[in-house]
Amino acid sequence: MPTSNIYDRGFDEDVQCGTTSPCPECGGQVRTNTAETVCEDCGLVIDDQAIDHGPEWHVDDEGERRRTGAPLTAARHDRGLSTRIGSGQDAAGCEIAPQKRRRLARLRREHARGRWQSTQDRNLGHGLTEIRRIASALGLPASVRDQACQLFRTAQNEGLLPGRSIEAMAAASVFAVCRCNGHSRLIADVTPVAQVAQSRVENAYTVLNEALGLPTSPMAPPQFVPRLASELGCTDAVQHDATRLAEQAVDAGVTTGVHPAGFAAACLYMAACANDEPLTQADAATAAEVTIETVRAHRDRLLSVVE
Repeated sequence: MPTSNIYDRGFDEDVQCGTTSPCPECGGQVRTNTAETVCEDCGLVIDDQAIDHGPEWHVDDEGERRRTGAPLTAARHDRGLSTRIGSGQDAAGCEIAPQKRRRLARLRREHARGRWQSTQDRNLGHGLTEIRRIASALGLPASVRDQACQLFRTAQNEGLLPGRSIEAMAAASVFAVCRCNGHSRLIADVTPVAQVAQSRVENAYTVLNEALGLPTSPMAPPQFVPRLASELGCTDAVQHDATRLAEQAVDAGVTTGVHPAGFAAACLYMAACANDEPLTQADAATAAEVTIETVRAHRDRLLSVVE
């Protein structure tokens, strides 16, 4: 049976609406709400999945009237509003005729040419693509990736890109966001997956930090303990004791100017020795990418704090 086409919206979403069609069973009066269409006399449910043909927005949503589509994202130069022309098969999974394939190939070529409105737009697309690649290689979450893309976009708007490598600014944006969010990532961890030398990444990060005033804080050894413990296969007791040692060292002020990952490796080594677990200085130094002498020097500092 036909139901009401448009449902009135008010403060009560379950407001009752009358219909002119009678009940097909008893001929009684039919009522329709936002959930179902029911006969008031015999209780027959005529329709329980009514489609609301009205708008999904309210009067105060003047600037955000849209019905469907993927959410906007900062990881794309066009906020994710681009269109992709497929090839090979149509929407039903059938093979496309050769003549139509050639036509689609020409459309894809012209579409690729028309994606970039300017050189600035092309550079933005290249930089965001590089950020997505670096974030994927490092296993960073999507939130960090989106923040890095937004930081790169801000740097371009502030005029920091001319005269500098786009790849270096992209890698520096990823490292800067990791610093701002407290992730245990050094610039030496980002550089191997970047397509530029470490010195250029360091220069780009310095420019971002000074020009934009990023809320970065010094890296502390406790931030590196969980990652190194996972790589070395340490137990929870060793990780807990190493974190406690690192926090004591920070409170004592002996971690100023030290390599944070190397100091965390020394904390793990001392915690493993205290728990009678097999962890050598060489393994700890390899995981932290420092020398054995660095781990030994940090161990001596820790001994002075503990004693």
